[in-house]
Order: sequence, then C-alpha cells, then structure tokens
Amino acid sequence: MHKVVILGTGPAGLTAAIYLARANMNPIVIEGNQPGGQLTLTTEVENFPGFIDGIMGPDLMDNMRKQAERFGAEFKRGWVTDVDLSQKSFKLNVNGLGEIVTESLILSTGASAKLLQIPGEQENIGSGLSTCATCDGFFYRGKKVIIVGGGDSAMEEANFLTKFASEVIIVHRRDELRASKIMQDRAKQNSKIAWGLNKTPLEVIGNGIKVTGLKVKNNETGEEEIIEADGIFVAIGHTPNTAFLNGQIETDEVGYIQVKPGTTETNIPGVFACGDVQDNKYRQAITAAGTGCMAALDAERYLENHAITDWSQTLNEVNEG
Repeated sequence: MHKVVILGTGPAGLTAAIYLARANMNPIVIEGNQPGGQLTLTTEVENFPGFIDGIMGPDLMDNMRKQAERFGAEFKRGWVTDVDLSQKSFKLNVNGLGEIVTESLILSTGASAKLLQIPGEQENIGSGLSTCATCDGFFYRGKKVIIVGGGDSAMEEANFLTKFASEVIIVHRRDELRASKIMQDRAKQNSKIAWGLNKTPLEVIGNGIKVTGLKVKNNETGEEEIIEADGIFVAIGHTPNTAFLNGQIETDEVGYIQVKPGTTETNIPGVFACGDVQDNKYRQAITAAGTGCMAALDAERYLENHAITDWSQTLNEVNEG
C-alpha cells in the first residue's frame, strides 16, 4: 500500500520522483520497457539548462534517476497491464510485480514517435535519424537534411530546420500534403525547402557511423533512387501511451490525457498526468520536467487533504472487490 506511484521514468516522472521523495512521500516508480523515455534514444542534449557543454541523453536520465534514488524513491521494473481507478485506492496490475495499491497515481508514460518501420531506421536513431527537429536541428548547421511527413508538424519542422541546414527536402508518399494551407504556403515560399512528393521511403542508408541518405520509390514510375542527406527527420506524428487506461481517464481524440488548466489534475481525483502523455504541443525535456514538478506538488497537496487513514478497511474493500 503506497502513498503515490509514478508510471514512467522520463524527465517528467523522474522530476516528480525527486520532489516527492524529498517530501518523504516514498514514491514507487514503475519503469516500463524503455526506462528513461525518448531521451535515451538521443545523443547530445544541449538545450537542458545547467549543462554548459551539453550532456548525453542517457546520462541526463541516469543522473535524474540517481538523484531520485538518493532521496528515497524506489524503482521497480514492470509493465502495467491493467488499472482500476473506480475506488479511492487505485489498483495497478503490473507484469512481473503483481497487484500494487496506491492512494494517488502520477501518469508520465509519455508519447512514442511514430516511425517508418523500414530497414536501417532503428540502427540509425541518434546517428543521423531523429524525430525531433527542435532537439537536434542545431547539429545540422550548413548540412542537407530530409524531413519525412506531410502534415503540419512536418511543415513546421522543415521551416525550423532551414535556420540551420543548407537544404531541407520534404519527402511524402503522396502527391498532396495533409498540412493546412497556411503551413503549406509557408513551406513553399521558403527557398531552402525542396520537394520529394509521391515518393515512398524504402530504406535509411548509412555507412555504419552516420546516415548518408534515404532510398525512396517514385510511386508514379516505380523507379528507386537514393536521396543523399546528412540527416533524416521523421515527422509523421506521435502516439500517447494511454491505451492501458482503458478509457478511465479523459483524453482527446488522439489519446492525450486532458488535465484541468493550470494543473496536472485529471478527471479522477488523485490521478495526475505530466510530460508528453498530456502535451501534444511542446514535447521538450524541460517542459516535461516542469509538469513533473507540478504533478508532484499537486499529488502532495491531494494526499494532505485526502489521505486514507484506515488502511485495514481499505484493504478489506480491495480484497472484496
């Protein structure tokens, strides 16, 4: 029986763990199948405050974890398969750990970037292939890069990358874009942006050290070609990791958790959400960490006012349920 359980170990979850551990709340942190979140797939992080020369993504996450452990946060490896949020004491079924009961719950399970699922993609993540232009665009100053995607996010990232890259090629498998007209117009008016429409990505090409290009098929002629580039940015959307909640928490049409404005509170009292699982706009490590702090403070205040005092009665209710 725990005061608070945190699901996820990205910047949001680990920041929440640090704050709650320092407040003597003894948080339990459940690590999923990718401890550390998306930052473990990146190389150097230069825009997280406090690191003058930058820091490797995995090192940043390791430091945050050790900081949480120093104050008493307890980490458990497992995968949440089911949750029951219908009672004041929340029940979590965790693969490898069994059932966990908690007074409050922080959801920081993040969002997973959609990938192309083509050869050469996985092995080049962090070696020239990225899913975040804001995070990695600086490394391509004066270089040629490819953006794969046809929506608003792809157009926005393409325009952003022209601040650094010498040329940005937008590759999309259709001959028409899904992006709004205003976003398309902005991209088409940018002299640094070239177009590779109606071309299907087939393979990420690399030399064993870094990306060198993208193999594509011309959907009209069937011909294949390699578009040479120093980097590839995949911008085909994200999927929030909320399926395991089975509709018990209010989300938008895509699946991002809805929180009350100015807080991390969800529609269920005692359940809080932070990080990318509730943020479909910024998706930055620093903004995720900020909401992790908010969730910890919200959970602490909730527990001060709604603490379960008679655990024996609660246990009986759980067992009967």
